[in-house]
Amino acid sequence: MSTVVDTITADIEAIDAPLESQMTLSMGPQHPSTHGVLRLDLRLDGELVVKAIPDIGYLHTGMEKLFEYKKYQQGIVITDRMDYLNPLGNNLAYVMAAEKLLQLEIPERAQVIRVLMCELQRIASHMVWLGTHALDLGAMSVFFFCFKQREKILNLIEAASGGRMTPSYFRIGGLMMDLPAGFDRRVRQFLEDFPEALDTFDTLVTGNTIWQSRTKGVGVIERDEAINWGLTGPSLRGSGVELDLRRHNPYTGYETYDFEIP
Repeated sequence: MSTVVDTITADIEAIDAPLESQMTLSMGPQHPSTHGVLRLDLRLDGELVVKAIPDIGYLHTGMEKLFEYKKYQQGIVITDRMDYLNPLGNNLAYVMAAEKLLQLEIPERAQVIRVLMCELQRIASHMVWLGTHALDLGAMSVFFFCFKQREKILNLIEAASGGRMTPSYFRIGGLMMDLPAGFDRRVRQFLEDFPEALDTFDTLVTGNTIWQSRTKGVGVIERDEAINWGLTGPSLRGSGVELDLRRHNPYTGYETYDFEIP
């Protein structure tokens, strides 16, 4: 029968035992009301993730099943919830698939408006990742500046669609409705002001020693690794691969625009 002394001795021996070079960290679980989260079991060697095991099915939404009970136009509402930071991008992918099946030709004005709205939504989405990323690393001020700009874009989206987070603005064959009067003026004003905000982000982030120390050399993915792992979008371009579907496989009229790949 163990005594108190035996218990204390065992605890001391456990404390003095050499630590493993790696540790296991449970990333999550998060509360189900949290947006866009997942649970991972991580095996870490310092700041290097040696192994990651996803918990498949955690916070499963069952959207594929929901689509089975909706008409094609009704399904647009569901796509808003697939990524609440970029609902218009989800709307577009869905309606384009239906339009391809139906062999519909979309009016040029509708295509231009789709591009405009998706690019505004893209900026708003980037404001969230940049702001929350900086916040998690201790650069708190960036978060507030980013969300200030995001708020301006959400106001524009609300003016066009009536919804801020779930606009459901695109329709199979076109749009929910035309843009409101004065919308172009409001967009131009935002675009005139936004470069100054970008300069502020640059000062607050790249000039922040805390952010620098917690990102330099951490999580580096080389070019070949990025290609082999199938990275896309900004993650792929961040690894030095100049690939953007808007240019290399254009859709909804992107082929008519001349732009640089960021």
